[in-house]
Amino acid sequence: MLPCKKTAVSKKNKKKFGNGKPKKARNGHKEGEIKAKKHLGQHFLKDENIAKQIADTLSLNGYTNVLEIGPGMGVLTKYLLLKDLDLVALDLDEESIVYLNHSFRLEHPKVFEKNDRLNIIEADFLRFDLKQLYGNEQFAITGNFPYNISSQIVFKMLEMRQQIPEFSGMFQKEVAQRICEKPGSKTYGILSVLVQAFYEAEYLFTVHPQVFDPPPKVQSGVLRLTRRASVKLPCDEHLFFKVVKLAFNQRRKTIRNSLKTFNLSDNLKEDTIFDQRPEQLSVADFIALTQKIANDSV
Repeated sequence: MLPCKKTAVSKKNKKKFGNGKPKKARNGHKEGEIKAKKHLGQHFLKDENIAKQIADTLSLNGYTNVLEIGPGMGVLTKYLLLKDLDLVALDLDEESIVYLNHSFRLEHPKVFEKNDRLNIIEADFLRFDLKQLYGNEQFAITGNFPYNISSQIVFKMLEMRQQIPEFSGMFQKEVAQRICEKPGSKTYGILSVLVQAFYEAEYLFTVHPQVFDPPPKVQSGVLRLTRRASVKLPCDEHLFFKVVKLAFNQRRKTIRNSLKTFNLSDNLKEDTIFDQRPEQLSVADFIALTQKIANDSV
């Protein structure tokens, strides 16, 4: 993993965060703790057991680099550091970055005695160039993901699938179920097909709102994605993505009607696959459909 400069902690912020031994403040939070910010979609996990379970979702098979998105107060971070891995904790929240660089280290000295391979970076994951960190090395992604950008996180992960053998973490339950859903369900959609084309998807367990601060209005779900042996499809991948997205953008219509813009030949449109709706098609069906469209001559 390439070196990356850590965020410095100013004297002002050191004073603000104290000596690493938090006291109770009037608002019910401990002095030095971070208040979740709604515009960042933050809901801090409080349950230690769940944090440990999420950390245990990673096999570390064939890689040691792990990227945690949205570490917040570090509840998952410390369980990741108990493993033999190289951890990057990436967060957009400046307060969280300061806390992790100072108070967090002071509060968990035994964790850092075991593993001090932690790089803390203040950045927006969706805009950050991960090649700066990892070059062409393999790395896994995990975290308690901000619900307002969780789908975008998955799409960026797919763009770098050649380097990401495992991906796990916490989503809004509905999103986690959609990613792992099988054909025939109303929740089966674009994310389901695109993710499962390249990864084995497992919905692991449900997490209730009460274990977060503040509690979200919905339940959460933890999943794990394990990359398939081959990350290349037996079809034009650009066309595959286009077919899947176009089909589900009009999911109530048959494939024949939703793909009208392709101007397909009458002969191809007589194929029975065009009588079905997108939620009825498996990943293999979409691959076959893409191949047929690519070979079609009007």
